[in-house]
Amino acid sequence: MDKNALLIITTAPDDATSEQIANALIEQGLAACVNILPGMRSIYKWRGKLESGHEQLLLIKAQQSAYAAIEKQIEALHPYELPEIIAVSIDAGLPAYLDWIAGRMPTESQ
Repeated sequence: MDKNALLIITTAPDDATSEQIANALIEQGLAACVNILPGMRSIYKWRGKLESGHEQLLLIKAQQSAYAAIEKQIEALHPYELPEIIAVSIDAGLPAYLDWIAGRMPTESQ
């Protein structure tokens, strides 16, 4: 089992931004998968003011070695001044799935 997998979490304001980020990460080989979950509402304080907005949550599965490039790509494509980018280590999971995140596809006999 590969223990170098990350779950990277970010938010986006709309479909276009979510899809642009997801497509770029997949096309560049930086992430194995990006899930886009629509319909999220965020409430937060920004510069001392209470804010609220509808967003989409992106769950990005990738290798730790790709994190810096993923962070850079999200910052480049994101319209927010300070985008949420949080990485969580994946300590356990289905071994074959973690191998897939690592770019190792299981053979047909597995």
